[in-house]
Amino acid sequence: MKKRTDRKIAIAGTAAAAVLLPAVMVGLAQAGVGVPKGLSGASGNSEPVPSFGPATQPSAAAASPSKSPKPAKLPNVPLTANPFSTGGGSPAPGNPDTNAANRGKKPKLPAGSASSGYAKAPDGATITGVKKLNSRIFDVTIASPALGAEVKTRVMVPAGWQSKTTKTWPVVYAYHGGQNNFMSWTKDSNIEQIIGPYNAMVVMPEGGWNGSYTNWYNGGKGGIPEWETFHIREVIPLMERNFHAGSVRAAIGLSSGGQGAITYAERNPGTFKYAASYSGALNITAPGMPVILTSMNRDSGTAIWGDPVLARSNWRAHDATVMVSKLKGTGVYVSSGNGKPGPFDKPDTPPHDAGRIGEQLSGTMTENFVAAAKRAGIPVTANLYGPGMHNWKYWKRELESSWPAIAASIGARKS
Repeated sequence: MKKRTDRKIAIAGTAAAAVLLPAVMVGLAQAGVGVPKGLSGASGNSEPVPSFGPATQPSAAAASPSKSPKPAKLPNVPLTANPFSTGGGSPAPGNPDTNAANRGKKPKLPAGSASSGYAKAPDGATITGVKKLNSRIFDVTIASPALGAEVKTRVMVPAGWQSKTTKTWPVVYAYHGGQNNFMSWTKDSNIEQIIGPYNAMVVMPEGGWNGSYTNWYNGGKGGIPEWETFHIREVIPLMERNFHAGSVRAAIGLSSGGQGAITYAERNPGTFKYAASYSGALNITAPGMPVILTSMNRDSGTAIWGDPVLARSNWRAHDATVMVSKLKGTGVYVSSGNGKPGPFDKPDTPPHDAGRIGEQLSGTMTENFVAAAKRAGIPVTANLYGPGMHNWKYWKRELESSWPAIAASIGARKS
C-alpha cells in the first residue's frame, strides 16, 4: 500500500537526537522544563493580509496566544534507521529546503528571473511562466525573493473562469506534506472530484521537501528559505492580482501541510475564514517532539525552528496548540487516527511501520490541540477517528467530510 508519511512526524527514532543535541538539552526538551522563552525573534505577521483584489477582506482581531497546555506524552519511538516510506522520488534540483548554499542568505529574486508581464507581489515576487495542463489546471512558475528560487504553484480554476474579467472567486489554499511537492493534491487526492464542481479556485503551492511551513530560523539570522512569506506575502497577492482569486480564503493541509494551514491562520489573523488539518503536526513543543523533529530533519538540523532550548520561543511561535486562541473567528476542522491499523490498512501492519508511528504522533498532537482549543473556548470540529494510519486513503475521506463546512465558510457553491 502506498503510504504518504511526513518526514517530520513519521520518525526514525530518538537515538540520533543525542548526536544533534547535548544530552542536557535533550533532557530539557523532552521534559519541557527549564527553557528560556525570550531568545527568539520570530513573531507572526502583526496585521491581516490586505486584499489585492476587489473582494472584501475578512477582518479579525488578533487574540493573544494561550498559555502552553500540558500535552499528553507522545508514544514511544522504536530505535530504527529509516523505516518509513515517503512521498517517493527526491527533491527537485534547487529545492529551497535542500539548497544549503542559499540557506540564510538575504531574500532576493533568483538570478536570471524575468517577469512575463504579470502583476508582481509587493516584495517583487513575479510570475515567470504559466503552463496550461488542461482547461482548468495551470502550473505557475514563481520567482520568489523569499525562497531565492523559482518554484511552482498549481492552480485549479472553477468552470467558467476567465482570464479577462473583474469577477473574483472564493479560493482554497491547499498545502502538501513533507517529502512531496506542489503536484501532490492533484496526483494523490480526490480534490478535483470534491472541489471541482464548485465555483472555487484551488491554489496548491510548493511547500518544500521538509514541509516546514515557516520562515527558517537559520541560527537566528533568518533569511532564505522563508516559506511563510512565500505562501502569505507572495502567492496570495500573485493569485489575486493575476488569477482573480478572491480575498475570501480557506486553508487546508495534510501532515505538515496541516500544521501550515492552522499556524498560518493563527499567525496571520483575518487571512483565512476556515482552516483544516488532516493528521497535522499541531503541537511541535509537546514533550519529546522537538527532539524527534530535530533528529528527523538531519539535513537541516536546527535551521528550521532553531535549537529547541535556546530558541524555545520560536518553537512556541509556530506551535498550533500554543497559539490556539488566535483562531477566534476562524472555522476549524482537525482530524487524525491513532496509528493502529484501520479500515484502509493491512491488519497485520507491524508497530514499527512508518504509517503507524506517524499517525500515533499526529494523533497525540491533534488530541492536545483539541483539548487546548476547548480550554480556550475556540470552537473546533474534530474527527479523532481512532484506528487509521498516516496515508492518503484517510485524507481523501477527511477532505470529503470537511468540504461542506469549508465551502459554506467561503461562499463556494456548486456551479
